[in-house]
Amino acid sequence: MTIGIVGAGALGSNFARALASKGISATISNSRGPQSLAALVQELGPSIKAGTVEEAASADIVLAAVRWVDASKVLGALPAWNGRIVIDGTNPVEFIDPNSPDATDPSNPLAAYGIKAVDLGGKHSSEIFRQYVPGARVVKAFNHLDVNVLSEPEASGGKRVLFYSGDDAAAKTEVRAIIEAIGFFPVDLGPLDIGGPLAQLPFGSLSAHQFIKI
Repeated sequence: MTIGIVGAGALGSNFARALASKGISATISNSRGPQSLAALVQELGPSIKAGTVEEAASADIVLAAVRWVDASKVLGALPAWNGRIVIDGTNPVEFIDPNSPDATDPSNPLAAYGIKAVDLGGKHSSEIFRQYVPGARVVKAFNHLDVNVLSEPEASGGKRVLFYSGDDAAAKTEVRAIIEAIGFFPVDLGPLDIGGPLAQLPFGSLSAHQFIKI
């Protein structure tokens, strides 16, 4: 199974680092083109190569590691998914201009972190996300932990727990295999409509917690 990464920010690059540490091959991409990723792929070694967004999105398993505000535009411009697996690593937040009134909004508990929640109209994020990738088998994963710990799967004498959810059993099996391969302990939260809201940042009840399997 080939792996592609759409987005080379904090999540995409740290996911690539986790794969590279185990010698797992993947293609990483961003909106600026492969040349802009030369330093990153040199750092990561031969298992990770840079490609166009279209090349990364043609893989069997694709991690969507783009900002929520960009997801519709980026993913909507890609060819048909035809049953391939898309890992939804997004969270419905947007970054705040530090010079705007939003930066000191007392009603926003996330203002201190430079973000605010996006109003989803009562829906959970994967419910909306799967509309951006029609024909794909969506698995929610890699969104609920600090991205910096993706290179540190072991902690306190055990393995960090990484949650995942989805509606297709075979797709979840493939994603679970990746989670295990990079050293985490996978926990299946069930279908998207159950697991998605539980692990969704910023307010999911299981999000941002670091559970360790001893």
